[in-house]
Formats: sequence, structure tokens, C-alpha cells
Amino acid sequence: MKSLFRSVLLVLFLSVIGIANSQETLTLEKIFNEGLLNAKWMAPVRWLPDGDSYLILERREGSPLRDMVRVDAKTNKREVLVAGEKFIPEGSEKPLRLSGYTWSKDNSKLLLFTNTRRVWRYNTRGDYWVLDVKSGNLQQLGKDLPESSLMFAKFSPDAGRVAYVSKNNIYVETLADRKIKQLTFDGCEYIVNGTFDWVYEEEFDCRDGFRWSPDGLTIAFWQSDTRGTGVFDIINNVDSIYPSIIPIPYPKVGTTLSSVKVGVISADGGESRWISIPGDPRDNYLPRMEFIPESNDLLVQQFNRLQNTNTIWTVSAESLKTSVLFVETDKAWVDVYDDTEWIDKNKAFTWTSERDGWRRLYRVDRNGKQFIPITGANFDLISVLRIDEISGYVYYLASPENPTEKYLYRSRINGKGFPERITPDNVHGHNSYNISPNGKWAIHTFHNSTTPPVYTLVSLPSHKLIREFENNSDVAKEFSALGISPRQFFKVNIGDVTLDGWMVKPPHFNPAGKYPVIFHVYGEPAGSTVQNSWDGGDLWHQYLARQGYIVMSVDNRGVNLPRGREWRKCIYGKVGILAPGDQAAAVQEIIKAYPFVDAERIGVWGWSGGGSMTLNAMFRYPDLYQTGIAVAFVADQQLYDAIYQERYMGLPSTNPEGFKEGSPINHAGNLKGNLLLIHGTGDDNVHYQNCEMLVNELVKQNKLFQMLAYPMRSHGIYEREGTTLHLYRSMEKYWKDNLPAGSR
Repeated sequence: MKSLFRSVLLVLFLSVIGIANSQETLTLEKIFNEGLLNAKWMAPVRWLPDGDSYLILERREGSPLRDMVRVDAKTNKREVLVAGEKFIPEGSEKPLRLSGYTWSKDNSKLLLFTNTRRVWRYNTRGDYWVLDVKSGNLQQLGKDLPESSLMFAKFSPDAGRVAYVSKNNIYVETLADRKIKQLTFDGCEYIVNGTFDWVYEEEFDCRDGFRWSPDGLTIAFWQSDTRGTGVFDIINNVDSIYPSIIPIPYPKVGTTLSSVKVGVISADGGESRWISIPGDPRDNYLPRMEFIPESNDLLVQQFNRLQNTNTIWTVSAESLKTSVLFVETDKAWVDVYDDTEWIDKNKAFTWTSERDGWRRLYRVDRNGKQFIPITGANFDLISVLRIDEISGYVYYLASPENPTEKYLYRSRINGKGFPERITPDNVHGHNSYNISPNGKWAIHTFHNSTTPPVYTLVSLPSHKLIREFENNSDVAKEFSALGISPRQFFKVNIGDVTLDGWMVKPPHFNPAGKYPVIFHVYGEPAGSTVQNSWDGGDLWHQYLARQGYIVMSVDNRGVNLPRGREWRKCIYGKVGILAPGDQAAAVQEIIKAYPFVDAERIGVWGWSGGGSMTLNAMFRYPDLYQTGIAVAFVADQQLYDAIYQERYMGLPSTNPEGFKEGSPINHAGNLKGNLLLIHGTGDDNVHYQNCEMLVNELVKQNKLFQMLAYPMRSHGIYEREGTTLHLYRSMEKYWKDNLPAGSR
């Protein structure tokens, strides 16, 4: 017994040493500057049409060249399809640095995207080259146009031409003679052809704004007219001795929207012909438009301004005749989905809807009359991954029992039978799949809160492991060596509903002590914070735990979880009202349930919508929260963009009380605790104006606070040297100065 006791003491002693050593290694510099736990990722895989082989870009050993390699899924036999030398332009010694590529329909040519530039959120502007695989001829497109100005280049169906956008106009280039035909000429700072303004990109995920017709004779495209829309000016004070102004058309809540319409034009040039869809184009949205396969008909989705009605139109690209196919409505809002795929020789298509209270995939006949549910009842579809008509199945992600995780399911396209879980029952966490066209194979990515991403090839539907590409074992060992306390998932019953949460405790946790708790919040319909996912090891929160804090997060009602329509849409008209109430109720129940929580040291922090939630927590429940850090927040909902805020709140004219009560600026006079405001002055999403208006109100109310402005940083506050480390060091100091760490 004594030897056993000594062994236990030795283990405890070594554990303490290990904790001390890991505390020394887990620094903010290592996390944000040195890439601690920097997991390897698998290069993107493109499945070939046969479904039994895929393409990867593979760096040649000891060389800067990357070969395009065809891999047989079953045998792992590899064949260089395009040698890296073919990506070297004439007169150059270096290969093109590829950011993306597209095959022509006949697989004879490659369209290569390189030299990219950022537009709003993403690098969607750059240079395009076409490689003739057989001849090896490599030619740059749009050589007479400005460098890195081309967007969304696409082959014509016969691969003889390429269309693209440059400087808000659409061009078509013939590959044989390299002649460039400009199709639109009115593109300018306020007329946008073939792409979108800021708000369509941000809120509808719209970027690529034109489509080739299946016969290659016509191009359909969006045009946005931003005249009359409010322009928000961002002031750059740091890059010259005089400030420069960056104007961004940005429709705020209740203000004039851009006028958006869809036109068709001959690929040979000519006059644009505009589709006449009823309704004021400045009071409606056209977020989706596609050609119906093997036809000259378009399927166009039109949302009203409140986004509670989606009218689906069919339009003849020849006659421009329009007709209503069906109408999707919801008392709250209708979401935009990209799961529409034509099936049964184009006699039907798939459609996602919440019409029965759950997000389900339906089979809809071409006349829009018959809706047959495909995915199962009483649980939510998360996303569609592959429709395999040959086998008769739809593969999709769902998680009927646990909204913090994701698993692969399949259902019959005809709606018969029961949903079948494909992911093995002993796999717990987040699962994603890149499924082959024939439904026989999938690149499977698995991770959870303690497991970095593992990439494998599996066969379907058996989910048999064929081979492992990357398991990030070195990162897993590094993670384990840090002695990190894993997330502990829990549930909290607040009376009306049970919420999911997680907590991270200090490594030297003493259950008899009382610890400060920092709550990480988001709480709006765009996301969720309580997920059993890797998240890079969540090292920021782990670092805070090392300093002597318990970190927790709870998902309130209204966040985007697969818990049914009522869960998600009960927040309608009550953004900033319902969620802070749920969060506060959860905190109160947690204080009761866990004696190690110090009710006198409760902190809260969040970013974007989480920043707004932090403010509402501090202002609406001032006796509950002692310290808060709000980053890149919306202070007044009327300052945010029309599409997002009106979708969830309606209009200020019809919901004035909701906008008032949900906006933290109107409760600023209640502040009692310690508050730090952080914002980037170059934030084109949630404008720095929010911070200045809130500061103005806090000063008016004689409330003390601190603030930190990052010049010309955007919503992510990461641009320019030293920014990220400085931001997190500042937050760490604020916590330590205002919410004392450690057990007592």
C-alpha cells in the first residue's frame, strides 16, 4: 500500500511539473505568431466524372513544380495527368501559382486562376489562363485588360470561348483567335454587371453573377444599380499624410436598396434584354438564378423585402415570358438554399424547405405542384452532399440526437423507406465528406474538440476505411503534451428549454474552490459556439483557463442549430431580446448547479453578433455580469445592413419596439461593470460608427469604460503587422485587471 501511495504521489508530482512546463509553452506568442497546433490539411480533391478516380495537385519532391495527378480510388494507382512544366508561361522560369482550376466539359482544357486579389471577403479577382492539355499551349486571357481584374471566368459549353467579368462589365474571349468581345458597356462605380454589391455578397453569398446557357449562345446575368443607396465612407487616416475616403454603397435597415435585375444577352454581343419580374426592384431581391439543364429556360428566385416570401419563377431566355412555378412562405423568414438539383431527366428537382417545421429536402415535379419529402421527418437536414440518381440515394449531413455534431445519412430519392446513418456509431464529432459522383467513395474528414482533422478515403455505403491521407498525429501529440483540459459538454435547463453548453476548467482545477467564469457568446441566427469540433484546439480559451479562469459557452434559442424551425425562428422580431434572456437564465442556473462558480466574478465576451450580445448582457443584466469585452459589435440595429437585420427583425416602421429593445445602445445607462470596447476603424461590415455612437451615449450617461480602436482593420481585425497578438494581449490584460483570476 505504501509503494502504491508513493507511486500516486510521484504521478501527481510529475503532473504538476508537466502543468508548469506546459504553462510556460502555451503563450500568446506561440498561439498567434508561431502557429502552435498548426494542423496539416489535405489538398483539395476533385472527383472525375467516372466517380472512381480523383485529381490532386501534388508538389514534386525537391521541386517548386506541382503535377496534376489522377488517382484511382480503389487501387491508389497514380498517373500524372498534367505535368507541372505545363503551368510555366512562355518566357518565365516559374510556374503559375494556382488558386483554383476548372476543367472544360470535354476535359480538353484547363482554366487556371492565379495572381488573386481580395474583393470584400474573398479573393475573387485575379488573372486567368487556359491550358490546352493535349498541345500544352498556355495562354493568358484578357491580356489587354488591367492586371488581376478578371472575375468568375467560365468555359462555354463547347469550350471554344471563355466569359469573364472585368471592371463591372462582361466579356467573351474566343480561344482560337484570342479575340475579345465586350458584351456590356455601362459598368461603372454604380452599375455592376456580372457580379454583386457588398450586401448581396455578404448576406446572400452572391459573387459569380452570370451564367452560360446550355447551348452556349446566350449569357444571363445580374445587374445592380447602387444609385440611390446610402454610401458609407470609410476614412483611411494611416496610409498617407492626408486621409483618403473609401465609399461603399451599403443599404442600412429601412433605407433604399440597390436596384437588381436579370438580363440576357447574346454571347456574340448586342443589346441586353431585361426580364420583367413584377415588383419594385428596390423592394425585392433576386438572390438565385440558373438555367434549367438542356433548355433555354431560367429558374429565378425572388424574395420580397421582408424575406418571408420566395417566389420561384421560370423565364424563357428567348421570349422573356415569365410564370410562377410556386411560392415558398414563412411567418418569420425564408432561407436561401443551394440544394436545387435537376433529376429524373430534368422532370423534377430537389428543394429544401421548412414547411412542415423541419428542414427537409423535397422532390418537386417540374410544374411545381407535387412536393415529395425525401429526408426524414422530425429532424433537420444540415446540408446536401451528393445526389446519386443511379443508386437512388441522397447523401446528406444531419444529427438528429446531438446538435453539436454532424454525421452522414442517406435517404432514397423517391422518399420511401427510412433515413440510414452511414457514419459509424462509434465516431463522435464533426464529419464532412467529399463524395464521388457515383456515390461509391468519399474523402472523409473527421475532427472533434480533442482530435485534430483526420483525412481518409472510405467506401460507401459501408464506410469501410480504404486508406488514410493525414491523421495529424504530431498535432494530437502536441495537444496532449500541453496537458490541456478538454471541453466538457453539458446541458442547462432554463425552464422553457434545455440549452447545450461547454466548459473548460483550469488544469489545476480545485472543485472545492470558487473560480471566475468567462462566457464566450454569439447567439444570433448566423452561427453557433457550442460544437464538438476542433477549432484549432481553441487555444485562446485554453490559455485563459491556464490563467485561472473557467471558460464557458452556451447556445441560446435562435442560433443556427439542427433543432427544428421553431428553435431557430422563435427569435424573429426579438434579436437582442430573447437571446440575452436565455443567456442570463443559463448563467443563473449554472451558478446554482456548480458550486465552484464564483457568482461575483462573471465575465462575458464576444465578436460581431457576440459583441452585441456582450453589450446587451452588460446593460440588461448589470448585476449578473461584472466584466465584458465587446468586439466589432452592432450597437444599434438600425446601423446594420438591410438584408440581414430586416430578415430577422422586420422593418423599423413595423417593429419599432423590437429594434429599440434589441439595440444595446438604448440600455447603455444601466452599465455597472467593467467594459472594454474593441473595433476596427476600417470595418466595412459592422461600421466603426457603431463604436463611436455607443461611446457618445456612454459619455452622455456618465458611464466609465475603456476602448481600443484598430486603424484600418476590417471586421476580423487581423490586417497589418502585430495586430492579432496585440488584440489578444490587450484582452488578456483587461481580464486580469478587472476580473481577478484564480480560485478563492
